[in-house]
Amino acid sequence: MNRRTFLGGLCAGALMSASTEKPEVAITIDDFGWWAIPEPWRAQACGTLLGHLHKRGVQAAGFVAGRRVDSAEGLMIVRRWRDAGHWIGNHTYSHEGIDSMGLEAFEADVLRNEQLLGGLLTTPKIFRFPMLKEGKTAAVRDGMRGFLKEHGYRNGAVTIDASDWYYSSRLADRLKADPGFDSKLYRAPYLKHIADRAAYYDGLATELLHRKVRHTLLVHFNLINVLFLGDLLSQFQQTGWRLVDASYAFGDPIFERAPQTLPAGESLVWALAKESGRFEKTLRYPGEDDVYEEPLLDGLKL
Repeated sequence: MNRRTFLGGLCAGALMSASTEKPEVAITIDDFGWWAIPEPWRAQACGTLLGHLHKRGVQAAGFVAGRRVDSAEGLMIVRRWRDAGHWIGNHTYSHEGIDSMGLEAFEADVLRNEQLLGGLLTTPKIFRFPMLKEGKTAAVRDGMRGFLKEHGYRNGAVTIDASDWYYSSRLADRLKADPGFDSKLYRAPYLKHIADRAAYYDGLATELLHRKVRHTLLVHFNLINVLFLGDLLSQFQQTGWRLVDASYAFGDPIFERAPQTLPAGESLVWALAKESGRFEKTLRYPGEDDVYEEPLLDGLKL
């Protein structure tokens, strides 16, 4: 057997092994914009989300944007998550993009949020970029990476990106215009959306790395998840996924990678695939956005 045949056999064997492994996913929840959730769901939102996670015995990671919780009630919500054992990460104070703010102002915004959250932040510290945008230039990208390292942060990257925020904002707008609208009509399309994105990024990661990764799913502290997070977690379990703790997921070696792509950001899997040069014909930019979901929901008249 020659070397090429031998290596090809190894790759084929690795892919076959990866295809039979149970995919794993941790839940990460961004922003904590609790006050934007309409009543009657707002009052019970925190308890509902925590309850679904507790029922399944999984630890999530919450990435908190300070201006969403800069009040006694907001900080109490963050404390409830911390006391329940979930990771708390820094998501900037203002939730503005790094390119629109500029590097120096963005760094100051990260430190402002750190001061607000104080001891609520998990140690070692973890940070997530708003909108998953890490800089359009190498100077901004690399400058921020240096800043995070200097201040003891690791990048709380996402492997499974999605547009739950669009489903949620669209549903909230519909309920505002029509209070009698049946919110359950959003359940099936939302669950399908997440299932589709999870399958896509898991397949892309397996093809790219020849192994399964411990995924981190991006969703938000919003109406759609107050309504359907329990169903979403059940769907993962019923379709062969294993729900895992965020601390375990972030231990996967993929989170040590720092793609050199520009613009920097998106799903970590997307960025690594882009960097490889092997998926130019299939990758879309941005990886996820409302423009992909709007026609679908328009077609469903939702």
